[in-house]
Amino acid sequence: MIELRNVTKLYGTVIGVNDITLTLEPGAYGLVGPNGSGKTTLLNLMTGQLRPTMGTVRVLGESPWKRDQLLRMIGLCPSVDVLYSNVTALDWVQYLVELYGFSRYEARERAERSLREVGMAPFMQRPMGTYSLGMRQRTKLAQAFAHDPQLLILDEPFNGLDPIGRHEMTEVLRGWIRGGRSLILASHILHEVEAISPRFLLIRGGRVLASGPPEEIHALLADIPNEIRIRCDQAALLAREFMGSGLAESVRLVDDGAALVVATRSPAAVFEQLPIWLERLQVRVDEVRSAEDSLHRLFTSLMRRHRGELT
Repeated sequence: MIELRNVTKLYGTVIGVNDITLTLEPGAYGLVGPNGSGKTTLLNLMTGQLRPTMGTVRVLGESPWKRDQLLRMIGLCPSVDVLYSNVTALDWVQYLVELYGFSRYEARERAERSLREVGMAPFMQRPMGTYSLGMRQRTKLAQAFAHDPQLLILDEPFNGLDPIGRHEMTEVLRGWIRGGRSLILASHILHEVEAISPRFLLIRGGRVLASGPPEEIHALLADIPNEIRIRCDQAALLAREFMGSGLAESVRLVDDGAALVVATRSPAAVFEQLPIWLERLQVRVDEVRSAEDSLHRLFTSLMRRHRGELT
């Protein structure tokens, strides 16, 4: 599906990606790394928005650079906000589908179908300037797969979504994968990728440091605790739910009982279960934050191993 050979991208004297050689067969992959690690540069090389300074990139057997027909087989959800405030979601997605060569009638049908699939049916006729960040993210995702591409590339697609929204979009992407199509999802949060992708690529400093299935990543993280901080209006009630679930190693209330911190070895399972509890208990969540320290420590260890400082 994708082949990179000794690919380097330079921005003047700054290295975006550094001598990456990589082969990906069709399937689903999670590209995980901290902000500034080179994820977006790598995705832009795969979609032909950037040309490598050195090396070669092949996507579906072709170079993506200036290949319009190839780009019709790729769907992209970028991390940046690319919406027009005075245009409705339906008109915007329809227009983008028409650019792929579909008739106006078929583009309209595809736009409506994709917007319904991401939960935007009640709002698709409203100007996008009235949308929340989560609604804009849903609309960007809809346009990415409305033309039914072979490969879907998503850059931080869950930014701005609440826990229920993340759960719903996770189900949409799981359905996409079950249909036998390919996906690359980039995120700086490990559990977001784990809920969707069966294989990981860990990137930092412009280099792919490790790859493999979740079991291998969990082995690397086995001795590193994962903590999730939740601020809500009924922290004690939610804490009791966690304590009886078997998902938490420990739960503690903080900020005078206004928030709870959950230590868990199964963050993906926690984030899958959380929307169900919130709806049943009628708990209002103001903030969910996953500590990035464990991932930071993992990447630091991998970097030291890459440099030969660890055996």
